[in-house]
Amino acid sequence: MLYRSYQSYCHRLQHDMYFLTSTSRLNEQVVDKIVLQLNRVYPQILTNEEAEKFRNPKASLHTRLSDLLKHLQKKGDRHCQEFYRALQINAEQLFNDLPSRKILSPVFFLACFSMAAGLALFWYCCNSETQVLGRARRILGFSPIIIGRHVRNICLLYLEDISRN
Repeated sequence: MLYRSYQSYCHRLQHDMYFLTSTSRLNEQVVDKIVLQLNRVYPQILTNEEAEKFRNPKASLHTRLSDLLKHLQKKGDRHCQEFYRALQINAEQLFNDLPSRKILSPVFFLACFSMAAGLALFWYCCNSETQVLGRARRILGFSPIIIGRHVRNICLLYLEDISRN
């Protein structure tokens, strides 16, 4: 989530362009709804002439959509942001499947690192002398907030088994 907030909407749109213009992702009706929303709700985004150009049934859907996306990228980040908002309203499932939304955030990596650090600490405590095991037992005993009750109980049972051997 944090990574996406630093990426501009124009860059995201450039990244998502191939996905959006590929066959059968967006149909005529959805593209028309998006163009109408950008024209009527946000007339500063698309003028009437531009909306007519992008809704012209004589041009292929792929051409109109590509032209619309390029046009919005030239206009700036706010215009691209409104396109994403219109896409979310009119095609939520497609919006959720966009490649730019699939990028893992740093929170995911932080969670993985925390898990690895916790396991490394646990392993270190288990392979040391019994004196360290006592300390680890005290730490795990007073950590109901950090790890769940069931996980804590399993860890304590494991530490007791190791200290008996």
